[in-house]
Amino acid sequence: MNPTPAHQRKLAVLSFLSLDGVMQAPSSPDEDTSGGFTHGGWARDYWAEVMEQVQREAMNVPYDMLFGRKTYELFAPHWSSQGSDDPLATMMNNAKKHVVSNQNLDLTWQNSVQISNDVCSKVK
Repeated sequence: MNPTPAHQRKLAVLSFLSLDGVMQAPSSPDEDTSGGFTHGGWARDYWAEVMEQVQREAMNVPYDMLFGRKTYELFAPHWSSQGSDDPLATMMNNAKKHVVSNQNLDLTWQNSVQISNDVCSKVK
């Protein structure tokens, strides 16, 4: 089976969102305390099962990732330091990462590119 060309793929959104609307700091208590957020780690008990499903369903064909600046800054240090013996890290490290920001960024995680200005047309 040939994967769909990158320019024809649909955008799939994978968000870490709690039932009460929290879209922040899912896995570690001190991961993102911006805005005084004190409930980091709320997804820890469900993380392994959910990420296994995500890996099977959403990450099993070649894909690109689209990040905002803050999420990229949280993910990059962790995933870029994982060894090649971690299949999820290998998939994430090999994927092209598009980072949305109008700030000048130093993108050190392999295969990362910045997009800014007319983001909608660039993603489309």
